Amino acid sequence: MEIKFQPMGATQTNCYIVKIDNKELIIDPGMNALGWIKENTTNPIAILNTHGHFDHIWSNQAVKEAFNIPLYIQKDDEFMLTKCPLGQNVPHSEADYLVEGDEKLTIQGIDIQYRKFPGHTPGNSIIEIKDVWFSGDFLFQQSIGRWDFPFSSGEAMVKSLEKAIKIEGDFTLYPGHNMSTTLKAEQKIMPYWIETVKNS
Repeated sequence: MEIKFQPMGATQTNCYIVKIDNKELIIDPGMNALGWIKENTTNPIAILNTHGHFDHIWSNQAVKEAFNIPLYIQKDDEFMLTKCPLGQNVPHSEADYLVEGDEKLTIQGIDIQYRKFPGHTPGNSIIEIKDVWFSGDFLFQQSIGRWDFPFSSGEAMVKSLEKAIKIEGDFTLYPGHNMSTTLKAEQKIMPYWIETVKNS
């Protein structure tokens, strides 16, 4: 598995290209991502969104139309594809597949596990491919996603962290912003974040 990433737009949102068996998955194509994706792919097969915030979905439709490939997003965040809760004028996009909960998918022979961790958004998810988590805005290096946005939920975030801290095994985490980390490293500070969110 080969992973490329590029921070996009003012929010420096990581767009990922994941190459397996000469097929490429596009994860969270943010602002003006199409040009970089064109330069770095030969056979893209799908777009995967970790959640519906504008900086992660901005180029969805442009990439869809450029390569004629399907778009996947958790069903609870689908409304954000056409109505931005943060007031940004986002190009509308249309999902081809709505993911339900912790759903396992196989896209052209590539196994993908969505794991739903609501809190930052109602459908916020990580995308698990082999031993890697593309953690979107759920987990960052030494931090977690905000829970004070419209449609965010501190209560849901606490439950998601309590779910994540129990997961066995280790994964490399590629987050929606900044640099990579590991699940084991972040599990060590999850008790702090659970108490912080509870007391906020």
